[in-house]
Amino acid sequence: MDELELLKKDWKNTETKFESYSDSEIYPMMHKKSSSIVKTLFYISIGELVFWILASILPYLLSSTFREKLDKSYENPLFLGLSIFSYAVILLFIYLLFKSYKSISTTDSAKRLMESILRTRKVIKYYVLFNLSMIFLSIPLSFYFEYQENPEFHKVITEATTTQMLFVYGIIILVGAVFLIIIWLFYRLIYGILLKRLNRNYDELKKLEV
Repeated sequence: MDELELLKKDWKNTETKFESYSDSEIYPMMHKKSSSIVKTLFYISIGELVFWILASILPYLLSSTFREKLDKSYENPLFLGLSIFSYAVILLFIYLLFKSYKSISTTDSAKRLMESILRTRKVIKYYVLFNLSMIFLSIPLSFYFEYQENPEFHKVITEATTTQMLFVYGIIILVGAVFLIIIWLFYRLIYGILLKRLNRNYDELKKLEV
């Protein structure tokens, strides 16, 4: 008899776990989750900006050799322009994420929430593509700057045979590919997990609109 009562209690508990929610109850839940996800993405983007600033400043302050090379690199308008452009894009990305967070936090309809989620997804997608493109371009550009600014490296490349140059190009492509994959995996891990959650919220909201 005691065992039967225990089974009944367990069945009741299971029923409460699978309790269905109405549309009016689901929307606030999706709203809160979406707002929390975008807020987390916003904080991550700020952390990324701080990381890149520290990665630039600390070697500059701690190494005189690095400082001399960087100062010389900034004399090149292309290098200076790309650096300014990269930081400008990061700041724009942070602004757009903050705007998405405010939009999601204050919206009062499922349709507008879905639109905000879609905009957030696009912003992150374009930002990741931009960063991967910049990394792809930075490798040959770094090689070019080194060739132009470093006399010893310039001499080695000039005197190299065709076979040696093919080997150098192969190393550059390999290092670039590995670095690109590592960065892509980083973004996939950090932003991908949160985007999946955001996509799930979007799918749930879409069902409410049907």
